[in-house]
Amino acid sequence: MYTIVTGAAGFIGANIVKALNERGVSNIIAVDNLTKADKFKNLIDCDIADYLDKHDFIERIQAGHFDGEVEAIFHEGACSDTMETDGRYMMENNFRYSSILLDWCLDQDVQFLYASSAATYGAASVFREERQYEGPLNVYGYSKFLFDQIVRQRLAKGPSSQIVGFRYFNVYGPRETHKGRMASVAFHHYNQFQAEGKVKLFEGSHGYENGGQMRDFVFVGDVAKVNLFFLDHPEKSGIFNLGSGRAQSFNDVAVAAVNGCRRARGEAALTLAELRAQGLLEYIAFPEALKGKYQAFTQADLSRLRAAGYAAPMATVEEGVAQYVEWLHQHV
Repeated sequence: MYTIVTGAAGFIGANIVKALNERGVSNIIAVDNLTKADKFKNLIDCDIADYLDKHDFIERIQAGHFDGEVEAIFHEGACSDTMETDGRYMMENNFRYSSILLDWCLDQDVQFLYASSAATYGAASVFREERQYEGPLNVYGYSKFLFDQIVRQRLAKGPSSQIVGFRYFNVYGPRETHKGRMASVAFHHYNQFQAEGKVKLFEGSHGYENGGQMRDFVFVGDVAKVNLFFLDHPEKSGIFNLGSGRAQSFNDVAVAAVNGCRRARGEAALTLAELRAQGLLEYIAFPEALKGKYQAFTQADLSRLRAAGYAAPMATVEEGVAQYVEWLHQHV
């Protein structure tokens, strides 16, 4: 029996493939679109059984080529560019493709674990998996929101196989280099400091309580662990927030990234005040293009995830970014 991972050469998909390998699973069909070929690097240290282009894969699924041969699908493949303005492309790629896979999994009694997004909440101040708190700000968020509504309809009918959606908050960590401008702030902070000796932050990065921005940053290692927890519990279905459960400032990310770089050089860690005083943190104007389309505050309510039985702690920014910077020093 195969395990299928769509978006397998992407950020979260590649981490799931690696996590499956680490538990001895290699009968994996990796599905992706390698038009941006550099993504292949994410799979170099992974073991898979086969690779399929996403268009070839969906045609084979619909033709019945995999009937009776699949145990589970991790559906991580999507356009995750929140600045994408081509709504037709976004809906075809994120919504329609997902709907086809969902119906196939239900027909075949295959576990279906998929990537939703915290973008479904838009400008909400409550981040709980309930309809009244949802209101996406862009077409990417809407594509994820609409699919979640379809999933809720299917779940209400009591399906015989598992359906699990994960509303990812701000995920960061290894294997995101290919994402370019859409990579995490931790990745950009690391590269800025390596190239310029300082980190640039948007004005307001000091914290929401002072009128700035705070986000729920979640380490990709925790994301993979949660996915595999639900794989091991096929009786559990639903839509779940997947964040750290904390709101931390962009300053926290920058401090952790800079101190991770300093640690690698054998230099002592510095406080935020010390970094600012030494000109290692610099503040720039908030981009006009993001105004009104940007979540200023996010913090995952993990009550439903914890109630489902996932009890492991989530890494703080300080813990996760330290691990990430160490990985970047070894691999980039």
